[in-house]
Amino acid sequence: MPATGEAARPQPMSPSAADLSTATVTVLGIETSCDETAASVVRLGPEGSVVLSSIIDSQIAKHAPFGGVVPEIAARAHVEAIDHVIRAAMDEAGLGYGDLDGVAATAGPGLVGGVMVGLSAGKAIALARGLPLMAVNHLEGHAVSARLEADVAYPFLLLLTSGGHCQLLDVAGIGQCKRLGTTIDDAAGEAFDKIAKTMGLPYPGGPALERLAEGGDPHRYPLPRALLGRQDCDFSFSGLKTAAARIAVTLTTEDERRDLAAAVQGAIARQLTARTERAMALHGQDRDPKDRRFVVAGGVAANGTVRAALLAACEKQGYSFAAPPLRYCTDNAAMIALAGAERLLLGLTDPLDVAARPRWPLDEAMAASNPIHKPSRKGAKA
Repeated sequence: MPATGEAARPQPMSPSAADLSTATVTVLGIETSCDETAASVVRLGPEGSVVLSSIIDSQIAKHAPFGGVVPEIAARAHVEAIDHVIRAAMDEAGLGYGDLDGVAATAGPGLVGGVMVGLSAGKAIALARGLPLMAVNHLEGHAVSARLEADVAYPFLLLLTSGGHCQLLDVAGIGQCKRLGTTIDDAAGEAFDKIAKTMGLPYPGGPALERLAEGGDPHRYPLPRALLGRQDCDFSFSGLKTAAARIAVTLTTEDERRDLAAAVQGAIARQLTARTERAMALHGQDRDPKDRRFVVAGGVAANGTVRAALLAACEKQGYSFAAPPLRYCTDNAAMIALAGAERLLLGLTDPLDVAARPRWPLDEAMAASNPIHKPSRKGAKA
């Protein structure tokens, strides 16, 4: 029977059960889940991972007039760019397709039109060259991104915070993620971007707001603090977004705008840090001190104020701190290639009829048993 997007994937082996000590694999990764067409070649072996190439074709100029990503424009741009981006990644790596051990492509979650472009390209290469295909969860790519050319061992506590996602996860290994908390409405990166748009800042809004906040007074404008009475690790940013928008329309000077930007940035950093510290208390209860590792990944991990607040929380709670280099915080294909390489070493490959998925939770069991949002025909939200 043909596989479907909802079919159960093979169960991962524990990393300790697999013999990874001597194997080396070279994998082409393809990422097209949103507004970047990206391809990368990563080699994973006993000494860790090496990024041989990383090419990103950004669509910022195409979406800027609309103040956000337009799915139809994004899908069309992926079709136009995918061939030359993959070719550039192979050329930069100095390899031919015969040098590859596998192909990894994002299969979701994301804008499904774009996901289908990259996944179809990956399938075509895998079929033509007789290579194994790894259909990678975009969020799993972010989860392993701190391991790109760095020694970050499993297990670790992960804060995955981006434009579309905000979650705390206990990551025991590839394919072994347990959700500890998630947003009940907006993601942190979405709050950054939409508040920035309300303030008239250019797209992409998050980096523009961070630049405006430099030198601002984060205490000038009091902003709501969400979910204070709850003892779980969930997030909420919709109230902050509404309050900031109401203040934004009253501002008349650049100093006022700068102070509001600083207040928004501080409020988001504060909530991310408070929930992370709560997760650390749960995650670290029975952990050996050497296993108390914290990783922050995703586009919001590039924000300096957020990083500084999380680093202080790690020092307070006795956790090590790790984050991807800034170039691997936002969407890229190196993280997809690495996730694919780790899957390949564990024998976790996918059939060529694997489907693109607009929704794909990392912890599917938790998403099914304790959904934050009602599942739709697209599946449970991440």
